[in-house]
Amino acid sequence: MKLLVTGGAGYVGSVCAARLLEAGHQVVVLDDLSTGHADAVPEGCRLVTGDVAGHASEVLAEGFDGVLHFAAKSLVAESTKDPARYWHGNVLTSVRLLDAMREHAVERIVFSSTAAVYGQPDSVPITEEAPTRPTNPYGATKLAIDHAITSYATAYGIAATSLRYFNVAGAHGGLGERHTVETHLIPIVLEVARGLRDRVHIAGDDWPTPDGTCLRDYIHVRDLAEAHVLALEKSLPGNHRIYNLGNGTGFSVKQVIDACRAVTGREIPAEVAERRPGDPATLVASSERAQQELGWYPQRREIEEIVRDAWDFVRDDRN
Repeated sequence: MKLLVTGGAGYVGSVCAARLLEAGHQVVVLDDLSTGHADAVPEGCRLVTGDVAGHASEVLAEGFDGVLHFAAKSLVAESTKDPARYWHGNVLTSVRLLDAMREHAVERIVFSSTAAVYGQPDSVPITEEAPTRPTNPYGATKLAIDHAITSYATAYGIAATSLRYFNVAGAHGGLGERHTVETHLIPIVLEVARGLRDRVHIAGDDWPTPDGTCLRDYIHVRDLAEAHVLALEKSLPGNHRIYNLGNGTGFSVKQVIDACRAVTGREIPAEVAERRPGDPATLVASSERAQQELGWYPQRREIEEIVRDAWDFVRDDRN
């Protein structure tokens, strides 16, 4: 298939583009490079530099079989301070993409959604039937896009899949996390290991968890990419299917820090700080639906393996 990958110069988008190439697809990346990197676009992909809202229709006019939509604003704190940027940059942009797909008869889409649509869950593991109650504009915009996709799929026959995933980590094929503003735990801990930060701040150690620190579900980026390939292949016209993707196992903040110490062989000082308002104690996904309907199973489930791949990436000419 000939596929357009929006945001394909970013972390997840670039790894997914690489996996699509491996699967034999023709890939074009559309990215404005505001947070992505041109050198992250895999060899074999054509890069079109531009924003989705302004350039998607022009690119899709070439003729495409599908779209994988990763381009988005994704910083929770920023979304709270400047929600307009997120409603315009995420929702309006995605609707314009859907309209461009209709205009040029592109019949399938896989959307990079998020577990942030669930907010603070009533129970874990979180299934797709859990109430959607986002606690920040970022999650709210992703949920709004999901609703738009549902209506477009139903009315216009688009084959659509949304993948709601939790904490993505690791690296694959020389592609990994390079964020200007880093908010993810594993790369932050590895920055301490590299001497770029003094210490890790743990947001509370009195949570109702085995070691008192928050539990989160980490998914290896290569496993996530595989899910996108499967979702693309198994999408059905007129249907919008939604899947949660995760490891299925929660790792605490202390466990992640200990894994980073073991992998790097470095001390990594840590300091307990105050809890962050709105943090749930535990977020773990149920991926049973994806396993049953997509045949998807995470292959890289150990936190040490995830950390090791991330460490190898940041050490590669980046110390």
